[in-house]
Amino acid sequence: MRHLRTITALALGGVLFLQPVAVAATLYEAEEGTISQGVVESNHAGFTGSGFVNFDNVTGSALTWTVDAPGPATLVFRYANGTGADRPMTVAAGGTTTTLSFPATGSWTSWRTVTTRAALAAGANVVKATATTAGGGPNLDSLSVDPAPDVDWSRAVVDATMARHSPATLGGWGYTRGLYLWGQYLVWQRTGEARYLQYVKDWADRFVSASGDIGQSFGNLDSMQSGNVLLALYRETGQARYRTAAARIRARLNTYPRTSDGGWWHSTSASREGQLWGDGVYMADPFLARYGAWVAADSFTATEPARQLEVYWSHLRRTSGTAAGLLYHAYDEPGGPTAPWVKPSLGHTNGISWCRAMGWFGMAVVDVLDLLPAAHPRRAALVAILRDLVPAYARWQDQATGRWFQIVTEPGDPSNWTETSCSAMYTYTIDKSVERGHVDASYQVNADHGYQGVLARVTLGADGRAEITGISEGTNASDSPAYYYGRARPVGDFHGLGAFLIMNEQLSPSSHPR
Repeated sequence: MRHLRTITALALGGVLFLQPVAVAATLYEAEEGTISQGVVESNHAGFTGSGFVNFDNVTGSALTWTVDAPGPATLVFRYANGTGADRPMTVAAGGTTTTLSFPATGSWTSWRTVTTRAALAAGANVVKATATTAGGGPNLDSLSVDPAPDVDWSRAVVDATMARHSPATLGGWGYTRGLYLWGQYLVWQRTGEARYLQYVKDWADRFVSASGDIGQSFGNLDSMQSGNVLLALYRETGQARYRTAAARIRARLNTYPRTSDGGWWHSTSASREGQLWGDGVYMADPFLARYGAWVAADSFTATEPARQLEVYWSHLRRTSGTAAGLLYHAYDEPGGPTAPWVKPSLGHTNGISWCRAMGWFGMAVVDVLDLLPAAHPRRAALVAILRDLVPAYARWQDQATGRWFQIVTEPGDPSNWTETSCSAMYTYTIDKSVERGHVDASYQVNADHGYQGVLARVTLGADGRAEITGISEGTNASDSPAYYYGRARPVGDFHGLGAFLIMNEQLSPSSHPR
């Protein structure tokens, strides 16, 4: 291993001393590790040390190092991949496991780096990289362990997204972009970086005219979530156009269709009539509560957000066994042929606890609670929901990774996998619930473990920009576990980018010192 230090010149009494002021990184050559199904070679130029590790082309080929660190550190893997395909590896370190992408580098003599953050303990740690495909791993040259302070990952994610997408190409009006831009707004609130807010404004101005017209019918709850962006812009700029556009959503809720007990349908389309999805509460309820707090309060804004959460909870929550306190993904009041996933024996739900639906729900509860007066008559009911939901989150957290599974209650199914966006949402909900005193402080350990698990999915790619992996694409309701397991996991999906920013602004030491 080699220790790389920053040196400064210090003059004392006319004598020049060289003073090490910080350990920048410790370099571990690949050939210093323990190799499983691979060999040390030196036939491709550009490596450091005496060679590199060429893995056998099999799943499970691996390289293990024992490394020393003062605590959490950034792991930087130097590699070459002369094939045309990614050669991903799982990296186990600091009690969590994440999968890193090692994309093609163009040739076996073109060396690049992949970076991830690991919650290493002070002292000796084991870092193990294992190939996940039959192609084996890339050629690994070295591992650098850098104990420098954490990257401001919120800035890194926002900067990377802004570099990849202009406001004109970010995407259309919809909840995934609204979620992401709300996260960017939170980063702007902390940093004061003017270009962050300008970017949000430039995106919104694509859809809102100077007079406040917005070409949306708001026929589903998903289309309302971006209204939070309008409220943020009205709050920060004072421009009436954003208030006028937001008022369109507020007015639509006056006549939006409901179930017999008052729950807003997920959508007015024929295939969604009478349905409540756990996702839906986040799309409308925090918006309505913020509208009342920031624009114009009335009895509707004061009572309806909490009412909706209670109605959804009454239909979707699980009430027995170790899954008590979790929610099913969707409920259909009619129970008719338009919802083939309905299980009448399970209260007209779909019978599956999909992770992100419960993440949306948890975030909605803590965000609405933040906006309710202390004496609000429904406040106690929402706190009671969290006192069921947070312990259920904690019971089903994967101890190996700190994250939660795509179908939360099926951790033993080999087709299941830990999903990043819901893990960020649960982590945010737990942390804020502890901070606000809604649940016992003992659950902070679950938030901290979840935070490290999500951070393990955030890396610097070959282009030097932040990227987030392990995110489920958009998902409909189903009664088939295979449907949920089979969802695509696009790198940088906006469900994950937005959820990460919201979580990170709540938990990151750089954004939320405790």
